[in-house]
Amino acid sequence: MNHAQVRALLDEKYRHYDQPDFIPLDPISIPHQFTERADVEISGLFAALLAWGRRPTIINKCRELLQRMDNAPHQFILQHHDEDLKRLLGFCHRTFCDTDLLYFVHWLRWFYTRHDTLEDAFLTGNTQKERLENFHTLFFSLEDAPQRTRKHVATPARGSACKRVNMYLRWMVRPDAHGVDFGLWTRLSPAELICPCDVHVERVARRLGLLERRQVDWLAAEDLTAHLRTFDPHDPVKYDFALFGLGVEGEM
Repeated sequence: MNHAQVRALLDEKYRHYDQPDFIPLDPISIPHQFTERADVEISGLFAALLAWGRRPTIINKCRELLQRMDNAPHQFILQHHDEDLKRLLGFCHRTFCDTDLLYFVHWLRWFYTRHDTLEDAFLTGNTQKERLENFHTLFFSLEDAPQRTRKHVATPARGSACKRVNMYLRWMVRPDAHGVDFGLWTRLSPAELICPCDVHVERVARRLGLLERRQVDWLAAEDLTAHLRTFDPHDPVKYDFALFGLGVEGEM
């Protein structure tokens, strides 16, 4: 396919997949259960960072986690007592277990007592790479941060493509006329977002000639996004819908 044909295909598939019926089958359904901004932010962070494996399993584990927080994550984060934390013991999704969860809750409480929105945690830096590196540093800045938990929050400083963090930022930052992404955060520009690069996106992007780098790392995610910006410089990550959809549905 030439450049125009690839763009036409991605535009068509973006319109097809960026629809409300995408929500129930995707982890983004978790923050869609809430209306208050802080609840959306917190539940979305957990849903994005736990998003590895089969989507039904991810959704079920996120629902279980939120039930342990009485389905009121912001209230639980700010108002829990030590006794309440016992409800979180035993939670585990793949390698994310209660030790990691307890630190997440601890950090979120620390942060929300100082800020109204998690957006503030992603604003430091001149590039998206710097912002994600600085978020990682901030997240693990508390002295009791477990070493094992670091693997659950990716950073470009280690070369990671940061698929789950980039997906979370897509959810929070990108305005969406069809109501899938939230567009809650307005101080970050959709034009600066980096496309989440999972196995489905990677496979389709390679077949369309949008990704040549052999290793799927931060440079690969930047390269893919640079190609997508040639199609839409203002909203390049909207094509995540098309690439993911084509991959997961087996169309390519």
